[in-house]
Amino acid sequence: MHSELIINVEPWETRVALLENGAAVEFHVERALNRGYVGNIYKGKVVRVLPGMQAAFVNIGLERTAFLYVTDVYDHLNEFEMMLGRADCSEDHGALQCNSSEDDNEHELHYTPPPFRIEDLLHEGQEILVQVAKEPLGSKGARVTSHISLPGRHLVLMPTMNHIGISRRIEDEHERARLREIIDSLRPGGMGFIARTASEGISADNLEAEMDFLLRLWANIQKKAASMPIPSLVYEDLDITLRAVRDLFTGEVKRLVVDSEDAYRRILEFVEIFAVHLRPRVELYTDSTPVFDAFGIEMEMSRALGKKVWLKSGGYIVIESTEALTAIDVNTGRFVGKRRLEDTILKTNLEAAREIAYQLRLRNIGGLIIIDFIDMENPSSRDEVFNCLKEAIKPDKCRCNILRMSELGLIQMTRKRNREGLARLLCERCFYCEGAGVLPSRRTVCYEIFRKIRRDARTHEASAIQIEANPKIGEMLLKEEACHVETLEKELGKEIVIISRPDLHIEHYEINYIDSRRNLTHSPDEQAEL
Repeated sequence: MHSELIINVEPWETRVALLENGAAVEFHVERALNRGYVGNIYKGKVVRVLPGMQAAFVNIGLERTAFLYVTDVYDHLNEFEMMLGRADCSEDHGALQCNSSEDDNEHELHYTPPPFRIEDLLHEGQEILVQVAKEPLGSKGARVTSHISLPGRHLVLMPTMNHIGISRRIEDEHERARLREIIDSLRPGGMGFIARTASEGISADNLEAEMDFLLRLWANIQKKAASMPIPSLVYEDLDITLRAVRDLFTGEVKRLVVDSEDAYRRILEFVEIFAVHLRPRVELYTDSTPVFDAFGIEMEMSRALGKKVWLKSGGYIVIESTEALTAIDVNTGRFVGKRRLEDTILKTNLEAAREIAYQLRLRNIGGLIIIDFIDMENPSSRDEVFNCLKEAIKPDKCRCNILRMSELGLIQMTRKRNREGLARLLCERCFYCEGAGVLPSRRTVCYEIFRKIRRDARTHEASAIQIEANPKIGEMLLKEEACHVETLEKELGKEIVIISRPDLHIEHYEINYIDSRRNLTHSPDEQAEL
């Protein structure tokens, strides 16, 4: 698979796109006024312990308090180990596993906790060192953990866990054993490390140099935290440019293209230290055409923000996101096929399954996802679509769980949410429809005007009524609804004058009552005051 990493740097934002075979599959953005928090380490204070939820709220200095689950609490483990006479956390205090995941470290540690309660581990006012694991999403604060992890280019240091993990993307068993042996021989006692995908084939000397760097970094973080007030930012992760180099610039990426000379120099300095063999693949883009336009990324981003996505066959999918879940509907659209209806439906569903897997990754849609495929009577066809979706989702680093298709053609799946989706990142709630996604029709607004006039006109001495409305409403009143306007004039004995105002929103209008005898114009509210 031919992969490219494209970085567009502007004073106000930096955008990163990962391309596979020329198509954007991942998109990341960081804005100068709103940098992300994942990976940052804070010295915080526990402000509330929730025994019923086995969690706590921690003040780390952000707008909303952070959320800490009991499974992410480390502070007192050593004390409990001494008390219980147990030395090995991985055996006596739960199972520790390293799994492929969607996060920047390419791994996720699943720690099954001992039967301790949150109220035994934490108390209000307690100081605690935590790392942001998930960005604030919507109205929710950041999720934090006290199990710190410091990712490097080839290794991830886990100072609170006595564990060695190897990326599942490294499939060769001999290489896995080699890496495990090197790490085990070099690491200090009690320190955990994960070998990242980029570590495959890397020499022991290079791994030792990076291990020393990460250990020095952790020692500096601890020293700094000891002298800082609460709450404080103790360690800030790399900016998006260097994170992209660290986490996305793997051996599969044939070239990295960046359009900023300053960023280009910083990237070269980084790879000189951690991955000198990648230096020839870094390119400075100097064309006058914007780099995202040159690679067709801008068009792909615009397409990724729409609800409807057309398929090559003529069918389409509709993606609707809510607070609770994302619903995806599959339709045949213009595709009518050439043979049997079942074949047409199957072909549309298979194409939709591949497109859905792509869109989930590009848009970074997480949480619960319900996919409504077109109904298929043949069970083997349902299995074929299910298997197609499972296969198409494999390149996604996010952990996904997919249930088999029901007889109604529904597939339920989850995709782990680690950061804001593309729509939340680049869009904001519509201040016209307040997120409803629909507006009153023009005819509905016209009839609302009629009702308001009939309700208020009899209380005014005005000889004429002036309606100021959006041009679309004005056009409908003068044409399609002209007969009703005339009926209203006869009923009230008043002339109705319609004025189009482009500055008015389609839902907004003004009704003024004109008294020609006194040459006065009043809105209903002004007339009431008189």
